[in-house]
Amino acid sequence: MNINNRRQGQMDFSDTFFYTDSIYGFKHLLADDSLKMKIIQSWQYLVNKQLVEIYGYVIMPNHIHLIWRILESNGKESPAGSFAKFTGHQFKNYLLMNDPVALKEYCSDKKDRLFQFWKRDPLAIRLSTISILEQKLHYIHNNPIQGHWKLATFPEDYRWSSASYYYKGYDEFNIISHYKGLEGISVGEDTDR
Repeated sequence: MNINNRRQGQMDFSDTFFYTDSIYGFKHLLADDSLKMKIIQSWQYLVNKQLVEIYGYVIMPNHIHLIWRILESNGKESPAGSFAKFTGHQFKNYLLMNDPVALKEYCSDKKDRLFQFWKRDPLAIRLSTISILEQKLHYIHNNPIQGHWKLATFPEDYRWSSASYYYKGYDEFNIISHYKGLEGISVGEDTDR
């Protein structure tokens, strides 16, 4: 496939990616901790089935950042596709039961879906060196403490991030793999600039 014709969110197996997905319309759907848990549950499934390895993440009120490696397909779907599909169904069911008025904000006029929770074409950037991975990890972990968010005082205090794993050695959700020793990614200087 011509790389210029690929969708933004497409990822090759065994490469490590910085992945960003945003809630449609940048609405703050993920301000609700119950919906953050739906994301965690999806990642737990994918990790436990050994379909992905996750090296870092943050769940923000209207988007997620993830550093991960896709290992295998989930049947006929990519793990990223399974993630979007599962969380979309979970979001719909949760809002149907708890906030049907808010659910209407996500009605879709597209022929292939009734609701749309995730923006089309998530961003996936292949990480070619450890130094780039570390830059992205630093960015992810500092996202919640930025002035416009103020979700925590210190990165490791934000529950919905891998920062506590890297700062304190604590992985509450049991989904993180340490990036040190990662194969297929160069330890040398950034050559992509």
